[in-house]
Amino acid sequence: MSRLRILGLFLVLAAVWGSAFMAINAGLAYFPPVLFAAFRFDIAGVVMLAYAVFTVDDPVPRGRDEWTVVTIGATLIIAAYHAFLFIGESDPAVTSAVAAVIVSLSPVLTTVFARAFLPSERLTAIGVLGLFVGLVGAVVLAAPDPANLTGSGTVAKFLVLLAAAAFALGSVLTRAADTGMPIETMEAWSMLVGAGLTHLLSLGLGESVADVTWSTESLLSLAYLAVVASGLGFLIYFRLLDRLGPIEINLVSYVAPAFAALAGWAFLGEGVTANTVAGFAIICVGFALVKRAALRETLREYGVAE
Repeated sequence: MSRLRILGLFLVLAAVWGSAFMAINAGLAYFPPVLFAAFRFDIAGVVMLAYAVFTVDDPVPRGRDEWTVVTIGATLIIAAYHAFLFIGESDPAVTSAVAAVIVSLSPVLTTVFARAFLPSERLTAIGVLGLFVGLVGAVVLAAPDPANLTGSGTVAKFLVLLAAAAFALGSVLTRAADTGMPIETMEAWSMLVGAGLTHLLSLGLGESVADVTWSTESLLSLAYLAVVASGLGFLIYFRLLDRLGPIEINLVSYVAPAFAALAGWAFLGEGVTANTVAGFAIICVGFALVKRAALRETLREYGVAE
């Protein structure tokens, strides 16, 4: 896979997951939060399993090692991440901007977990600096009210932080396992098992289908999250995870807020502020520091640098 194709897929992933914040906020007005996440992966799991049946030789995990990877993905990346995130965002104190800043800690948390489970994924000092520069850019872009970050909703914000930690740990453990199972198979079964776990949590929290308000908007938000953000998004994510490693692929959480801002401008009439432009510029600097070797090699390929 060429560097330009990897970059293109990375940007598509950032766009899909960034715009998903808008769909989540729209859907939470109609669904209980954890049940919303469960429905999302019911649909996504069935879609991805059908896709796996037609694209891979064996769409069913085989042996303990492959089922271990499925369990990791289902528990941490699907169930824990989305349940914590949806519950956290259902609190009015956790605005999209606040959630974006907290989720942007994912690459930093990934680096911490990678030091324990993937020593080969460690960054240099300049790479670590790039991570923190990117985090600053995400904060500037999201422009959260400082009072919202430190004020009410402490439990909800902590749940969003747990979501980021679960996602970071899941990506590291998934990469560490490296069973060679087809991505389509792993994704489909992680979603199906994760959906089952999320339904159990929803029942434990007392949520009910009777609490759902069915409407055109609720169905559109659910469809977008299930098919585009989950089906397409996670297919790209796991493919790039295999190519880039957990630290670099989780940098998508720095870029996603930029696309969330663009989606808000395009569909909700929200303005693109100076913070949006400045934040994205700072994120680009952080990327350049983390990916300086790959950028230098790409420039050489096109005769721009020696």
